[in-house]
Amino acid sequence: MQYTQFGNTGAKVSRLGFGCMRLPTKDKTSNAPDVDASIALLRKAVDLGVNYFDTAVFYNDRKSEETLGLAMQGLRDKVYLSTKCPGWESQNPGDYRRTLEAQLKKLRTSYIDFYHFHGLSYDNFFETDQRTGWISDARKAKEEGLIKHISFSYHGKPGDMQKLVDLGMFESLLCQYNVLDRSNEEGMAYAKSKGLGVVVMGPLAGGRISGMPKETAEKLGIKVAASAELGLRFVASNPNVDILLSGMTYENQLTENVEYVSRLAPLSAGELDAINAMMNENKRLAELYCTGCRYCVPCPHEVEIPHIFKMVNYHRIYGIKEIAKRGYDNTGTGDVKGKKADACTDCGECETKCPQKIEIRKQLKEAAELFK
Repeated sequence: MQYTQFGNTGAKVSRLGFGCMRLPTKDKTSNAPDVDASIALLRKAVDLGVNYFDTAVFYNDRKSEETLGLAMQGLRDKVYLSTKCPGWESQNPGDYRRTLEAQLKKLRTSYIDFYHFHGLSYDNFFETDQRTGWISDARKAKEEGLIKHISFSYHGKPGDMQKLVDLGMFESLLCQYNVLDRSNEEGMAYAKSKGLGVVVMGPLAGGRISGMPKETAEKLGIKVAASAELGLRFVASNPNVDILLSGMTYENQLTENVEYVSRLAPLSAGELDAINAMMNENKRLAELYCTGCRYCVPCPHEVEIPHIFKMVNYHRIYGIKEIAKRGYDNTGTGDVKGKKADACTDCGECETKCPQKIEIRKQLKEAAELFK
């Protein structure tokens, strides 16, 4: 495993972080974690050198934090724990502190290393503070030692990230960045220059880069064992990235990612130029980009939005048209629950929950037409 100094925090962190959003489940009907399998996987990650674990209130049906806390018993001094306070659940004064205290109990710890304001944009940060006073609550919690470092996870406009950094209260940030979505590059560089640690979520674009044919990399003249390696190497080539955060469900995903990161070599200038050329060519096709975060579900009319968008991306970005059509046609059968795009009633509830601000209703109509 490779390690790096995490901004000015003093922490030495593994380049690969474990995102605890997709822990193993017992079956496909529930997102609640299989506790025994999850604990085994998390402890295996520690054995392999991973020391940064990121979770949040609602991951895995709100059971991720509790499961992570069980897994880290006896290992607390070997790891850094990261979790988040969601603004959308902070409506009243004191909600920040109540959320934090509940998380400390779930995680079975007396402190959290990196505590994030969750899903920030510049505007909603202050709107929530006006309701709750969560900025002063955060500073007080740090003074008391309940949190070691104040952080934020970012889902706002790329240009506004720098405004949050300039507040001077944050020590690290979490944002999306991968070969398909480079909108935060400038903000990440600015944050790094100000001494913040930078964590990247979605380095494999919610698994889409892993599903890309290996031949895509080979056409670019890049030799990799699998497309996932290409995605990780691209992110690692950015000197402003400290941690590549990956959500892992299976042991083979963990061991492969650890292997890739352990022997990680940045892409050469020529390889990066080749990727840039490919992305410029695909820019028009990437308008329906989706990370697969599943914030948009459940849909009140049971439309399986993430799966539908995944199939559209396979079709448009990767050119895997037959697999995409077959996957779409299988919506509502087998392991893929829910309904196809034509079941959308245009209610718009999904768009209020989408951190990417995707025009979901419009693009569901496009999906229905694409796969007729």
